[in-house]
Amino acid sequence: MSPTPQQRRAARHQLGTGSTAPAARRGPSGGRKKPITVDAIISTAFGIVESEGYEALTMRRLATELETGPSSLYAHVVNKEDLDELLIGRLCAGIDLPEPDPAIWRQQLISVCTQLRDQYLRYPGISQAAFAAAPSNLDTLRVSEGMLAILLAGGIDPQAAAWAIDSLSLYVNAYSLEVSLLNRRLRRSDDGWVVSRDELLRRFAALPGTFPQTRRYAAELTAGTIHDRFDFTINLMIDGLSGSR
Repeated sequence: MSPTPQQRRAARHQLGTGSTAPAARRGPSGGRKKPITVDAIISTAFGIVESEGYEALTMRRLATELETGPSSLYAHVVNKEDLDELLIGRLCAGIDLPEPDPAIWRQQLISVCTQLRDQYLRYPGISQAAFAAAPSNLDTLRVSEGMLAILLAGGIDPQAAAWAIDSLSLYVNAYSLEVSLLNRRLRRSDDGWVVSRDELLRRFAALPGTFPQTRRYAAELTAGTIHDRFDFTINLMIDGLSGSR
């Protein structure tokens, strides 16, 4: 008897993400279509997110792209949440984790966070899939393990290190989502909610006198690129760990 999707999911957690045996295609055109596998599902899902955004990814939309019915997908993945876990795991598998070095642990941690950010930004909105989800995929846990090892090598208290991973991951996820939303708005020619720095400066300058600090420091409030702000925040969070050594 073939294993159920739930059993395959449990096996993935123990042995890493693997490919299930291809499902046989039914119907007159079945032999001419590519077989459905977990890898095919993941690759197709990434294609949808890359071109249309994470909001477009549904099991029905995925099934249509694979020229099958949603029920065929459930022979390989348990549900949408299982698919989300597979997607995040695949992205995490691409993160290069260094051998922890006490001399450069800060730079190593920043590098991991930056890599994760860049992975998320390749697929608009996909960081949503990582919210409110306890990591259980081995590829995802590999990144947490690597971050923990780096923090401990830097002399950070174990409890502070554990919470730092949560805080840093949450910020990277939220930052990536905001950038994705911003880019989506910029692509809409009729969207007036995103304005230039010059326009923002003009609006700040026009504020009434009850906003003296905003008017005075408008240049500082609007300075830098979005990645400058990312670097600043990650460094600020790591600086806050100095008292936990």
